[in-house]
Parts: sequence; C-alpha cells; structure tokens
Amino acid sequence: MDGLPIAEAAQTTGWSPRMLRYVEQLGLVEPDRSPGGHRFYGPEQLQRLRTLRELLTGHDLDLGDVGLALRLRRETGLRQAVEGWLDSVPTRPEHVPAPDWLRWEQEKHQSLMEKT
Repeated sequence: MDGLPIAEAAQTTGWSPRMLRYVEQLGLVEPDRSPGGHRFYGPEQLQRLRTLRELLTGHDLDLGDVGLALRLRRETGLRQAVEGWLDSVPTRPEHVPAPDWLRWEQEKHQSLMEKT
C-alpha cells in the first residue's frame, strides 16, 4: 500500500493521530484503508491536510466549522433549517399577551431543559 500509516502521517503533518481520526470522522479527509483496516495517507490526503490547516489558520476557523460547512453542503434539510433560523425574526406568539411574553419564553426554555 502506497502511503504513510497514521503515526507517520501525524509526524509529517503535525496533526496528532487522534486529530487525524477526528478529521476523518468529520468527513474532511478520508485515508485509504489496508485490507486489515489500517489507515494510510497518500499524497492526496497529505495535501488535503496541509490545505485544511491553511484554511483554518487563514480564516480563524476550527475543524467543527469546516465540518459543519461540509454537512450544510451535503444535507439539504439541515441547510434549509439553518437558513430558516438565520432569516427568522423573533415575534411574540399571537396568543401570548405582550406583558407575559418574557415569562412564556422562560417557561419554554425550562421545558426544553427538562427534556435533556
């Protein structure tokens, strides 16, 4: 198999083996696998890791930000939900009198917290 095992890839790239697994879990870089399931990083994956680091540092991002961007690209429902939330404007429910809106929101939050 042409590539570096995870320990050598980590040493080469400066990412720890744990971070390389996390990057893979997010779907940002997919190493090749040996028949036994061992990860091997070829030049394509090493380049992706290098350019990922450049993206993170150049735009003050973390891996979770890029992982979310990938999910938004792949998952239409998630993208629509996030766009809908960003576009929404908080409005008082019609059945809630203005003086009671704050208390009503507090009760909604309390109900959500009890479910978790």
